[in-house]
Amino acid sequence: MIVTLIIACEVGFWVLLAVGLALRYVAKMPRASVAVLLCEPLLELVLFVATAIDLKNGAEPDWKHGIAAAYIGFSAALGHRTIRWADARVAHRFFGGPPPVKPPRYGMARAAHEWKTAAHWMLAAAIAMGLLQGAIWYVGDDGDIGSLRDWQGKMLFVIGINVIIATSYTLWPKRHPATSDTR
Repeated sequence: MIVTLIIACEVGFWVLLAVGLALRYVAKMPRASVAVLLCEPLLELVLFVATAIDLKNGAEPDWKHGIAAAYIGFSAALGHRTIRWADARVAHRFFGGPPPVKPPRYGMARAAHEWKTAAHWMLAAAIAMGLLQGAIWYVGDDGDIGSLRDWQGKMLFVIGINVIIATSYTLWPKRHPATSDTR
């Protein structure tokens, strides 16, 4: 049931996004668009409640509960960014809006961009880890919490990878071709 609900939430996210953008650009109803887009967090709330009920009814914590926590964390931390990304591209491609702003490609500006991106991903992983810890406390010593602990480790891995990527752009910034050494 949880996996089906995760898939339904993901499909629901994109459906709500499409409806919200259609209301904004096709129907010229920006307030209705905002109202629809503000329904996005309700999907995560439904998934959270369903996961809690599943655990409360005695389900053994397993990979499905870990994926649910990761999905909620990533949707909460990256959902708004995804909506803005899609909005800019739809506005430009279909409705004559300005081209989307591209991230900087060189130097410390690129490093700063990578750190901002990493911060979003680290927040997502931290939210997921918090939800997983809540599930561990909720299940208590009576249940097998190994799978939930494994997912916490996976979220630490996500944080580590993002720190490595952002650090690499900081320590070895890509130089603009005009200022690169031509030896």
